[in-house]
Amino acid sequence: MDSKEIIYDVPMFFKVYKDGRVEKYRKHDFAPLSDNPITGVRSKDIVIVTENNVTVRLYLPKITQNDDQKFPLLVYFHGGGFVIESAFSTYYDSYLHSLAAETNVLVVSVEYRLAPEHKIPACYDDSWAAVKWVSQQANQQGTETWLKSHADFSRVFLSGDSAGANIAHNMMMRASVDEDKLGDSLRLVGMALVHPYFGSNNPDRIWSYCCPENPKTDDPRFNPAAHPSLLSKLVCSKILICTGGKDFIRDRGWTYYQALKKCGWKGEVEIKETEGEEHVFHLVKPTCEKAKALMKWLANFFQQST
Repeated sequence: MDSKEIIYDVPMFFKVYKDGRVEKYRKHDFAPLSDNPITGVRSKDIVIVTENNVTVRLYLPKITQNDDQKFPLLVYFHGGGFVIESAFSTYYDSYLHSLAAETNVLVVSVEYRLAPEHKIPACYDDSWAAVKWVSQQANQQGTETWLKSHADFSRVFLSGDSAGANIAHNMMMRASVDEDKLGDSLRLVGMALVHPYFGSNNPDRIWSYCCPENPKTDDPRFNPAAHPSLLSKLVCSKILICTGGKDFIRDRGWTYYQALKKCGWKGEVEIKETEGEEHVFHLVKPTCEKAKALMKWLANFFQQST
């Protein structure tokens, strides 16, 4: 065996060589910051944790009223199976720019460390650092001007697609188990989980390699539906789950939905399915009519959930 021999391969995501090198099947580009004169959306980057390079990209919608106009605050976690993509890729930058413009929310998009170079729970720890940073702004312990002037901290949402939806759930779960960590000035209203990447009873090659501390698929972070007593503690009052009719993990979203309905959680959960569409189709085809419909579902959820 030589150092170039592949010892672990997850097609479409990554492969690992005998010498420890990791090669990703898809590399992301970098989208620069923007100040769009058409939509009025502006963006900027802020480093949260220097040593791990945990960074957030903020998207501020167009100010149409007074200088201190408030918007619902959305903390967003990008997808990519825990191993690819970035908050700074053109893929996600374009989507979140549109999300801020069309749903009229102030977005905090989180850049977290990727597996398998950084094993799970690095992605969760980085994301929690970002949520904690947001809470510090809400509790007058931070100096971020956009959030201070324009974030409505009584209407805070978590969201993500695929693995990002998994992270959003886990951040809400962490906040629910020890709510006082976030202080009294931040209110987590709801979650919007788009095509969530949760585990099932079957082995999962990404999770088992990237989470050596617990490679089994019954880990509550990966398979929350298997732990109804934990689900029932979710502190938010509203959850929207979006699935795709041809999504290869469509059943995971439905299983999560059914578990929420049965576990004793006292909030409101809704599931909406886009017929005939595959996993994260709205990122691949953002201008198609079904992607526009999904965007309207999100806009209604963020604006009506008060």
